[in-house]
Amino acid sequence: MPCEECENGKVKWGSTGKCEYDSIAECEAANKDYYEKTTSIVELVIDDDSQELAIDAISLVASPAIEQDFVYFGKEKNNLTFAKVDEEQKRIVSPALIPNKQIFRYNPNTDSEYYVYFSPETVRKAAELYLKHNNHHKATYEHQDRVSGVLTTESWIIEDPKMDKSRLFGYDLPKGTWMVSMKINNDELWNKIKDGELKGLSIEGYFTDKMEKMSEKTPTNEEILSALNEIIRENQTK
Repeated sequence: MPCEECENGKVKWGSTGKCEYDSIAECEAANKDYYEKTTSIVELVIDDDSQELAIDAISLVASPAIEQDFVYFGKEKNNLTFAKVDEEQKRIVSPALIPNKQIFRYNPNTDSEYYVYFSPETVRKAAELYLKHNNHHKATYEHQDRVSGVLTTESWIIEDPKMDKSRLFGYDLPKGTWMVSMKINNDELWNKIKDGELKGLSIEGYFTDKMEKMSEKTPTNEEILSALNEIIRENQTK
């Protein structure tokens, strides 16, 4: 039950809480006991047997899990003031994945709360597989309906945070962040973006728990031989 943003810009505690806080930080401070308790943190990785499913689509959402809103470009002045736009471009720029960013998750089947994160290596691999499998034209609305008219036109990894062009759009993100620029040729979605109903991006794909993957891994001949040698050495010392 983490702090959540309300439609009026306020923040509430959980899905049924009151919209009484001015910021996420204020909400978390008021509920610090919850955040100080022990919570599982799980690293997610890409399963080598399911690489084509790594990033199946990118969804336009109201509350992005990575807690970073996108920047949109149109003819209105409430966009980036330093972006000179002569006509409505219908384009958004946003991080798709931020490395080591802890993302809250809740499993209703086990009534457990935990955080997941992606390493810089996994973020880079996901970005590469997204393009490799031609998923740049796949998008959804709030992780539900597939939508047309949304195309990823740029995709890059931040290598130098101070020099990266993402700073031109007002971002200050860490090295290894996966950035995308998307063209929105869908009037209904574009209006939702301009109205502030849609604020960011959220990835859709198949990832697995790194620890579970390691436990299910079939050992190689070298690993088996090494384990046998270790057993022999232990028996010899007894």
